[in-house]
Amino acid sequence: MKRKIPHFKNLEDESRFWDTHSITDYLDELKEVNNLFLLSPGLIHKIKERATKKLVSIRLANWEIEKTKEIAKIKKTPYQKLMREWIDRGIRQEAKPST
Repeated sequence: MKRKIPHFKNLEDESRFWDTHSITDYLDELKEVNNLFLLSPGLIHKIKERATKKLVSIRLANWEIEKTKEIAKIKKTPYQKLMREWIDRGIRQEAKPST
């Protein structure tokens, strides 16, 4: 079944969508372009970093998800990104050698 890329109201909605979906599921929707453009080094780094990420599934209580969404809204960031930051911070903290 071919999937259609939805129409987004704003960039935030589109960003949230692509945080949880793979472009490979929508290849039939893409059009070939012949425009040459340059990417900033920072954007190239982000693209490479995202390509190395792996999708995992974990079960969380509803209250955990809702509370995370509330905090993310206050911080004006997608809640999935906030969760990744928390996990990253926790891993770095746990990986520190004890003194």
